[in-house]
Parts: sequence; C-alpha cells; structure tokens
Amino acid sequence: MRDAATWFGNYSRDHQNATNRLIHWICVPAITWTVVAFVWLIPVPGWLGRPGFWAVLAMFLAFCFYYFRLSRRIGLAMAGAFIVLALFTDMLYRSIGSGGLLWLAVVVFVVAWIGQFIGHRIEGRRPSFLTDLQYLLIGPAWLMSKALGRFGPSY
Repeated sequence: MRDAATWFGNYSRDHQNATNRLIHWICVPAITWTVVAFVWLIPVPGWLGRPGFWAVLAMFLAFCFYYFRLSRRIGLAMAGAFIVLALFTDMLYRSIGSGGLLWLAVVVFVVAWIGQFIGHRIEGRRPSFLTDLQYLLIGPAWLMSKALGRFGPSY
C-alpha cells in the first residue's frame, strides 16, 4: 500500500484548477453519501440487524482496512465523517422511506458525477480513478486531509 503522501501528491496533480477543486469539495462528499445510501438500502434479514447494517459494516471495513491503515489521523476523521453520514442517512430513511431515499440518492449521484466530469473538463485532466480505482477511496481522504490541514499536519 502506498503511503498517504504519495497518494495525495498524485491526486493533487490531477486537481490543480481552483474551480475543479471547488467542485470536488461539493461533489465528492455527495457521491460518498450516495454510496452509503445505496448500501443502506440493501435488505437486511431481521435476525442480522436493522436497515443500514450493510452500510455500517462497509464503512467500518473501509475505516479498518483502508483509511486507518493509510493514516491514523485521517482514518479517525473519516470514521467521524462516516458516523455523520450514517446518522444523516438513517434520518432520511426514517423520514422519506426507502423509495424516497433511493430516488434522492440516484439524483444526487447523477448530478454529482456530472459535476465531477465538468470539473475535470475544466481541469483538462482525466479523473484519477480512471488510472487506479483506489482513487475513489482517496478522494474523500484527500479532502479530509485538506480540512485537517487547517488544524496542523494533515496526516
């Protein structure tokens, strides 16, 4: 596994344009939420748990086997972000139901990906994940490192 500095350095090279970075600040968290929402909607047998079980399991595994291994500080921050995403998704699930959550997630997913590709068109570079799918996990961590950088070393 490459270290955080290498991943973030490579990712940063593909994200130099200020407009593209702004779009990423909006669209990457939105896409991350939609993935949580889609996994939230996978049916859970009653004996195993409640709705959202698979999403919480996926977030836990991403934390343990990817983000925390990449960087303890970013891993813990991503765990906090996952908790917020889970609470937000559960609130939506309870208020608009599974059908409403599905439609909302689909709309946000499509709009956010259109935004991402517009940003990369402006940037003049291909999205990083087209060279390595791990960049789909690095995007949220890269933003988290930028946010943490305001409070000291980011990783």
